[in-house]
Amino acid sequence: MEKNKLKNKEKAPKNRTLVVTQEEMDLYSSRILFAEELSNRNSFLSQDEFLNKTICGDLFKILNKLPEGFADLLVIDPPYNLSKNFGEIKFSRKSNGAYEEYLEKWFPSVVKFLKPTGSVYICGDWKSTSALFNIMDQYTILRNRIIWQREKGRGAKMNWKNSCEDIWFGTMSENYYFDLDSVKQKRRVLAPYRKDGQPKDWQKTEEGEFRLTCPGNFWDDISVPFWSMAENTDHPTQKPEKLIAKLILASCPVDGIVVDPFLGSGTTSVVAKKLGRRYLGIEYNKEYCVWAEKRLDLAEKNKEIQGYSKGVFWERNTLIEQKKNKVT
Repeated sequence: MEKNKLKNKEKAPKNRTLVVTQEEMDLYSSRILFAEELSNRNSFLSQDEFLNKTICGDLFKILNKLPEGFADLLVIDPPYNLSKNFGEIKFSRKSNGAYEEYLEKWFPSVVKFLKPTGSVYICGDWKSTSALFNIMDQYTILRNRIIWQREKGRGAKMNWKNSCEDIWFGTMSENYYFDLDSVKQKRRVLAPYRKDGQPKDWQKTEEGEFRLTCPGNFWDDISVPFWSMAENTDHPTQKPEKLIAKLILASCPVDGIVVDPFLGSGTTSVVAKKLGRRYLGIEYNKEYCVWAEKRLDLAEKNKEIQGYSKGVFWERNTLIEQKKNKVT
């Protein structure tokens, strides 16, 4: 199992990695729905029963208990085609063909959760991306591939360091939701051009000279969670809140519904809650579900998302400089 957070390990003063006590483990376990129990139902679950909840257990046991066409957005972060220990389960690397067969077992059922106007994002690395393309191309209208730079990772003596991952974007129809303005990036102006003496496509503010730019499909402003960040957990493949926030803001309306069938430590549900969306998360590992529930509790008091402020995604490091200068 991954590092057990129930152990009272002494942390460095600035280490903000999530810790769950035994008392909290009992408390948050009582809030979780369990797939094993739900699988005995003779009918679909109602939205009142599963919205804003975490379901713990085998995804395959719950697929036929959830209704079709209720979700606006699917955020899918499945096990990559790598050998990896996820605590209660271990995923073993497969041949490319076997990995595609694995995706085929659940992906067609999961996309049925989406409304006709819904969107889906699925994450992967370079080894699994061809399989992800194939499954998305078969069941969705492919729109784009996002490449995001993850600065963590080991170097290689005889190869290029693997420092980026993919996210494939698809929709269920030609009529889909996409809010471009909500995901524009505020970037520092390096060449402040003027026309007739006035700023051209940029603004001079108390924070400095900035322009809002349209988001591209290469993201180099993402920080992978680490020990001094409040969002950090001991999950081995945790996605950054900022990364998920971009997907949700772009492709799910306010009060819409976001589903994550491989929730992990809860990032998608937590970000959905912070951004005023409803959510459903499904995760096999009970300890991870507890972490998710505690993070959801913490989100009641703290809705901050690293790198996102005043409705804008800031260029890397510019928001930090503002805080140092006490600019709000």
